[in-house]
Amino acid sequence: MMAEKLDGKQVAAEIREEVGEQVKQFVASGAPAPCLAAVLVGEDPASQVYVRNKARACEKAGIEGRTHRLPADAGQKQLLELVNQLNADPTVNGILVQLPLPSGQDYDEREILDAVDPLKDVDAFSPVNVGLLMQGRPRFLPCTPHGIVQLLHRAKISCSGKKVCVVGRSDIVGKPMAMMLAQKSGSCGPDVANATVTLAHSRTADLAATCRDADILIAAVGRPEMITADMIKPGAVVIDVGINRVGDKLVGDVDYAGACEVASAITPVPGGVGPLTIAMLLHNTLMAAKLQSAS
Repeated sequence: MMAEKLDGKQVAAEIREEVGEQVKQFVASGAPAPCLAAVLVGEDPASQVYVRNKARACEKAGIEGRTHRLPADAGQKQLLELVNQLNADPTVNGILVQLPLPSGQDYDEREILDAVDPLKDVDAFSPVNVGLLMQGRPRFLPCTPHGIVQLLHRAKISCSGKKVCVVGRSDIVGKPMAMMLAQKSGSCGPDVANATVTLAHSRTADLAATCRDADILIAAVGRPEMITADMIKPGAVVIDVGINRVGDKLVGDVDYAGACEVASAITPVPGGVGPLTIAMLLHNTLMAAKLQSAS
């Protein structure tokens, strides 16, 4: 048995097209085009590629994309000042601070993210938006977990009543992913919710056995090919969030070749979860523009 490839690139294209149509309707109603401001600190090559891809996706969807660049040594105060300027700018609907911030500088990442106006927090990192998500009444959904929910929904993969193991407990993917799938319902209805979720991590006793117990395994640890075939339940669905550079190629957190022989469906790297993150960022930017125009 070879696993079905879950094509995140194709699903992301569908979502971007849907957002583009909604943007046209929003602008036709007399509103200005939604605006996303990305803040890039330093010269990290991967971050520059991500910001460039986001700007290109914005343009195609009819969203205005602005990029604000600061040198790596700009410092905490200057970065906070820029965030506060964007908070106060009525023409900016969404603010994205590209992570990671440069190492070797005295940046307090949490303070920066907390400074973003919750109504413009299209990454859903604000403690206000995280709290709303926890209570099952989210304003914005985190982009990567929401992209995964959309992928499962459109692939007609049910989570209801299933055992889901999320490997990785980051604030960006692991924790919100577990929270969303454990809710009674969500953006795609109760079928992509109501799961029995295990949040596993580096301190989990017998991680392999915990993973093998899962009907749906979501790997988000940032370690190349850490999840091997013997850690996957036969017939399980595998979602690989990781993207790691090994030599001259990109690999996920899952040993793709081995997993394909065990799983029923799997996301590739690249072309799996990555494109969905940007698609959901566009979705959140349009949602922010609508919320702000109504207030």
